[in-house]
Amino acid sequence: MKETEIMVICAHEEILKTIVRLINNHPEMNATGVNTLEQAVTVLKSAYFDLVLLGSGLSPEEEHEFSETVKHMRKKIPVVHHYGGGSGLLFTEIYEALGRK
Repeated sequence: MKETEIMVICAHEEILKTIVRLINNHPEMNATGVNTLEQAVTVLKSAYFDLVLLGSGLSPEEEHEFSETVKHMRKKIPVVHHYGGGSGLLFTEIYEALGRK
């Protein structure tokens, strides 16, 4: 079975590490973490992702800018905003965005 590739963008290093670790603990998922909008755009240009997860630390303007960039580059990648709430909520948001249960 193909792994679900997820890019996680979060400006807070410890939170980013936690989210990436939680996602990578699921054998069917693989997370790539980045800290900045610039890194995210660079990585998005060079790799395929099924989903992008926006964590805390970006301004609303940066979040909007990145969402627009995703639409222009790869129109079918869902962008999910995740600001905490535990691993249950994290995976609910991921599965919902991917249309899975």
